[in-house]
Amino acid sequence: MGQAQSSTSEIEKNRFLTGAQAIMQSLVEQGVHTIFGYPGGAIMPTYDALYDYQDQLKHILVRHEQGAGHAAQGFARMTNKAGVCMVTSGPGATNLITPIADAMLDSTPMVCIVGQVKGNLLGTDAFQECDVIGMTMPITKWNYQVVDPNEIPDVIAKAFYIAESGRPGPVLIDITRTAQTDVMTVPFSYEKCNSIISYRPRVEPKKEHLQAAADLINAAKKPYILAGHGVLISGGEEELKAFVEKSGAPVATTLLGMSAMDADHPLFVGWPGMHGNYGANVLTNSCDVLIAIGMRFDDRITGDLNTYAKQAKVVHIEIDPSEIDKNVKADAPIVGDAKATLRALLPLIEQKDRSEWRKEFEKYDQEEYEKINKKELFHEGNQIKMGEAVNMLSEKTKGEAVVVTDVGQHQMITNRYYRFKKANSIVTSGGAGTMGFALPAAFGAKVAVPEREVVAVIGDGGFQMTLQELGTIAQSGLPVKIIILNNNFLGMVRQWQELFFDNRYSFVELQNPDFITIAKGFGIAGHTVKDRAELSNSLDTLLNSDKPYLLEIVCEKEENVFPMVPAGGCVTNVRLD
Repeated sequence: MGQAQSSTSEIEKNRFLTGAQAIMQSLVEQGVHTIFGYPGGAIMPTYDALYDYQDQLKHILVRHEQGAGHAAQGFARMTNKAGVCMVTSGPGATNLITPIADAMLDSTPMVCIVGQVKGNLLGTDAFQECDVIGMTMPITKWNYQVVDPNEIPDVIAKAFYIAESGRPGPVLIDITRTAQTDVMTVPFSYEKCNSIISYRPRVEPKKEHLQAAADLINAAKKPYILAGHGVLISGGEEELKAFVEKSGAPVATTLLGMSAMDADHPLFVGWPGMHGNYGANVLTNSCDVLIAIGMRFDDRITGDLNTYAKQAKVVHIEIDPSEIDKNVKADAPIVGDAKATLRALLPLIEQKDRSEWRKEFEKYDQEEYEKINKKELFHEGNQIKMGEAVNMLSEKTKGEAVVVTDVGQHQMITNRYYRFKKANSIVTSGGAGTMGFALPAAFGAKVAVPEREVVAVIGDGGFQMTLQELGTIAQSGLPVKIIILNNNFLGMVRQWQELFFDNRYSFVELQNPDFITIAKGFGIAGHTVKDRAELSNSLDTLLNSDKPYLLEIVCEKEENVFPMVPAGGCVTNVRLD
């Protein structure tokens, strides 16, 4: 490290940096501390420069570029700062496509630095050349190809501003090898970006829009709040709580908005959506004012738009104006940051007692408990159900862990039975539904918040998509806790085939490997539990480990997740079995 420090000092004396050095110095001055990446030919000059910055920039070598992207997402979701990943051209860049698309749909800030072939080779189909700009244009907030090293400081500053401001999202910078190796012709200078003339996201809402919304809310008899990811992104959890308590309105959170409200708050009614709570779905079509905060009315929430909340006046608070009226027509739209808007709206809201309206949810909750929860949590026999495993995890961690899920039945079960008590505690792939997300994302989350317990809950199918990142976790030594809920099926697809395709199980049964042996091969301890009587002690072993640990929980093989609103159906047509 002494040599690295000396080299960096030399760089400081000579401000005419190479492009690669300018990349590193720009990241340092932006305040970046961590990069998730994988080196290769077209990005090698930048990795060479990184060698001299090891005392300022922590680089984490993943095992696959997709892992770099998802780890950066997990990091970003915990910090609300852009996660940074760095890969080479061609297949290195294309392996980032999935996490970039995932980040775009879930409003996750990410800056992707990608190597490209030499400038004189552009367009020649050179080795490992691909048009990553064209490929990523629809799935990034902004992308840019750098061919001149003098552009690098301004482009990187702009990238972070765009990624983190307004509705967050991914940005990609494609840097030719020539731009990395050439020396800047002007002295290096870096200034953080805080405005762009052509890009001006609105943070503070307009007063007239606030008043129009307040008038609707104050006149409502049955207002209903749907809080989304935007509340967590803005850090507006306390403002949401104050707004809920003053208005007296029941509140549900979206999948990505989970943990924005304490699960034990008396006005919290769960979550709506395809596998959401019974009352939270059905009573969407009974409220008279629907207040949507930082959410986009995606199809998994609304079901059939022709029958969704047609009786209600809609207040829609959203920082991205393109989401207003896109799916659901708003009677009182407010463009602005969720936290800033709730703070400004609060004085305009009248204190109300709407306990009678809140009670309407309770009868649905009781029916859901009798028909579903009770059977999953207090059944007979030795087989373990997913719900009881997650419920026990929730109790043992007191609802305060960061829970990272993959995609499938276990994802829905986790949101049903983990009682989130601490804000910003769920990391999951919502809009894209990316299998393989959880393992690298959990690692990225742990890097961001090493002081918090981070537990990845993964299905046996999704785990096998990115299990190579066990190597990244093992090399880091960070105590990421991993649970595989193993039912030897692609469970969600199997459930749909059972319910909607006449039990025609078409290629969904898995012959799984020995997960514990694989983990041990990477140097990670673990064990398998099959008997309900051993579940509690097994979870204790997992949680008490001060190193990475994998617990495989063998679950009932053909268990289904209910409630369920069939895809494209009305939210009142909820199946309980």
